[in-house]
Amino acid sequence: MQAITVFCGANTGTDPIYTQVARQMGHLLAEEGIALVYGGGKVGLMGVIADAVLEKGGKVIGVIPHFLAQKEVEHTGVTEMHYSETMHERKMKMFEISDGAIAMPGGFGTLDELFELCTWAQLGLHGKPLCILNANGFYDGLLQFLDRLVADGFLKSENRGIIVDANQPTDALAKMRAYTPVSVPKWITKEEI
Repeated sequence: MQAITVFCGANTGTDPIYTQVARQMGHLLAEEGIALVYGGGKVGLMGVIADAVLEKGGKVIGVIPHFLAQKEVEHTGVTEMHYSETMHERKMKMFEISDGAIAMPGGFGTLDELFELCTWAQLGLHGKPLCILNANGFYDGLLQFLDRLVADGFLKSENRGIIVDANQPTDALAKMRAYTPVSVPKWITKEEI
């Protein structure tokens, strides 16, 4: 893996563990020689992980829509910055230039970014690894909900495997490296329920 997209919050959250894990993830990416691709911001966990990669001499590639750059949330110290017109173009560019994606703690934007990539994988548009970094149990409820989707017949169990999860940055990279793309038809038939 040469570049990984990390989706995370424009806030740091209430527990300092989220900032700590973002720093660990950033340091690990730099030490492994993996470029960080992210939303281009200087605020929240986005700023923390970008700064952590830069501290260790790593490469940081930001992708930010013009309207956010104009609101002065753009990180001006990154290695490379790409600009987009829309949020959708931003997601497409981030994923195009990376080898997979990690979702760290964040809000609606993080979930939107993660689940759009899951949908693309489910439809067979890519086979890149997607990982939830479940720092401090942040995503426990979401992971249970994904299992509920399977139990209630809205998601094939094989497609549940599109998302791997890990509690630590090192485990996240290991699981992403070991990932085998899921290749199953999306549609669930009545006979399969």
